[in-house]
Amino acid sequence: MPRIDAFLKLGNAQGCSDIHLAVGVPPMLRMHGDLLPIRFRDLSDSELEGYVHEIMTPAQRSQFASGHDLDFSYVSEEGGRYRVNLFRKETGVGAVFRTIPTTTPALNTLGLPPVINKLLDYHQGMILVTGATGTGKSTTLAAMIAELNQTRRLNIISLEDPIEFVHPSRESQVIQRELGTHVPSFAEGVRAAMREDPDVILVGEMRDADTIRMAMSAAETGHLVFGTLHTTSAVKPIDRIIDALPIEEREQTKAFLSQSLIAVVTQILVKRAEGRGRKAICEIMLMNRAIGKLIQMDQTHQVPAQLQTGRDVGMQLLDQALLAGLQAHELDPNDAYDYAVDKKQFQRFVTDPTRAGQADGTGT
Repeated sequence: MPRIDAFLKLGNAQGCSDIHLAVGVPPMLRMHGDLLPIRFRDLSDSELEGYVHEIMTPAQRSQFASGHDLDFSYVSEEGGRYRVNLFRKETGVGAVFRTIPTTTPALNTLGLPPVINKLLDYHQGMILVTGATGTGKSTTLAAMIAELNQTRRLNIISLEDPIEFVHPSRESQVIQRELGTHVPSFAEGVRAAMREDPDVILVGEMRDADTIRMAMSAAETGHLVFGTLHTTSAVKPIDRIIDALPIEEREQTKAFLSQSLIAVVTQILVKRAEGRGRKAICEIMLMNRAIGKLIQMDQTHQVPAQLQTGRDVGMQLLDQALLAGLQAHELDPNDAYDYAVDKKQFQRFVTDPTRAGQADGTGT
């Protein structure tokens, strides 16, 4: 058994989301958003490099030795499945193991707004799930794919880096392809998928102009496309996509967004009030005629006002969702305050005096 499995087994037993290994510090576990060290000695460079070499293939060892970071999935002999990132830093090797549940959670168990389920009724267009790293985007998308897999007869092609949740085909056929193993890039993966009679295409990350362009083409030609971006609001993906493409494609891109973008769901994870686990909180934009017109007129700064007044159709700003969670006594008030955009309206909930003064400028 690889020696690293002992740390992974401990992390699994504690219910952590990530296991961090780095030279010069003991192994650490991410527990409910906080990073906590375990009782172990500081790891040396040669020790940690030996650990990670035991779980790499010869090709991966060669790639890592040449100075490249590595992303891959790993199944330990203890039965856990992990998304792994290996990297080098000033003091030596570093590794992060993201725990992947053995079963995909059902969409109705994630506590997401009901409008998320309604998005699955669409048959073509683009749906974006965005957020910072570690905010549960992959879990939400996996649950959405699993719901389609259980309820509709579709050909679903998922392009991932690396493959995380494994989807056995049920009512649908689910084809999962991994970047670097099955396809050279997301853009090439989408191009190939369009020749494979897809109904749904999941693009693990829309990270470059070619991928964005191919995903837009797929959405325009009768496919339902799911994608992710690392943005922290439901409006920022609009500007990100427009800015990613050449200026001569700007008008065409705005037309696509106003006509074929279905929704943007931006997600964060906030500590629960009882201190056990975290709850997904979403900012949601649903495309309508008014928002489409603002995009066409380069007035995306006015879109948040549309989200604020669109509660009756399922839209909401992050602060509105946070306030609703606080009023339902579901969220830790201090953590909610930290995530809030307009902190003044959250100040009355704060119980930590070190945070309370920040909204009026008296905090540090």
